[in-house]
Amino acid sequence: MDITSAIAAERTELAALLDDLPPEQWDAPTLCAGWRVREVAAHMSMGFRYPLPKMLWELVKAGGGVNRMADRRARLDAAAMSTSEMAAALRDNARHPWRPPVGGIAAALGHDVVHGLDITVALGLGRRVPEERVRLLLEQVTPRTARFFGADLGGVQLRADDLDWSFGTGVPLTGSAQDLLLLTYGRKLPPGHLRGEVSDRYVAA
Repeated sequence: MDITSAIAAERTELAALLDDLPPEQWDAPTLCAGWRVREVAAHMSMGFRYPLPKMLWELVKAGGGVNRMADRRARLDAAAMSTSEMAAALRDNARHPWRPPVGGIAAALGHDVVHGLDITVALGLGRRVPEERVRLLLEQVTPRTARFFGADLGGVQLRADDLDWSFGTGVPLTGSAQDLLLLTYGRKLPPGHLRGEVSDRYVAA
């Protein structure tokens, strides 16, 4: 798969989705704890809008904490940008070469797909990410990446019910591939997305 083209398509599709959101949904909670749709949308384009020197300065102001810096900027940018500006920032940068600090181009796709799902799953929009994008990201999942994202998958075997993929050993936990992808990124899901004895462990409060 041409990952660059997949990233461009994902950003373009998400920008169109954001364009169509009613105002009240921009203030709805997402799967990113403490962030509304507008904070997630602002965060998604931060890497395009901030050159490296400014990003480093923001990191200094956050005391060197990457997560603190991302949270601070998401809240400030979400308050300063209009919803149309946030959607345009994704659309206009569909082929921007930004990459996360670790993980390379596949991680850039993961950043877009997972944050998009943070929004659409929380809002119950039913968007299905194309299988080839989800499959590529699932192929990147390892115990190390799961730990990096704070995913608690000990004693559980994830089993996708819409494609041939499983991960881990233990009590079976079944769901769609994209929902299981969210679990590997440390997310909890709304009720009804998972099946298995331990499913309640992964349900958002």
